[in-house]
Amino acid sequence: MKLRQPTDFLILEELEDKGRNVATNLASHTGKTRKNINTRLPMLEDYGLVQKIGPSKRSGLYEITSDGKVVLLYQDQYDQVDNFEELIKGPNTTTDEKTDNPQASFARGEDGTEDI
Repeated sequence: MKLRQPTDFLILEELEDKGRNVATNLASHTGKTRKNINTRLPMLEDYGLVQKIGPSKRSGLYEITSDGKVVLLYQDQYDQVDNFEELIKGPNTTTDEKTDNPQASFARGEDGTEDI
């Protein structure tokens, strides 16, 4: 995962603060160009940090995902770690065990309890 600073974090922050939005509004609120926002949104979607929603795939309406919220939680550590993706996903992403980072699990809305 290769994020562009500060643009990607600004997009994620705006989507978390204001909710779902389109590139035009995100550009206005972040101070970045619409072209820049339109370039970054599909990348953030590929990383699973935002998702396109709406009645049509062409709507251009995006919202932050639970993984996007985790990225914001660890934003200050982005430049300090070698593998940021491992930090936000947890140490064992290839196993079925629940060994995720507790803060990351909480940010994703996972409370560790099973439905009865």
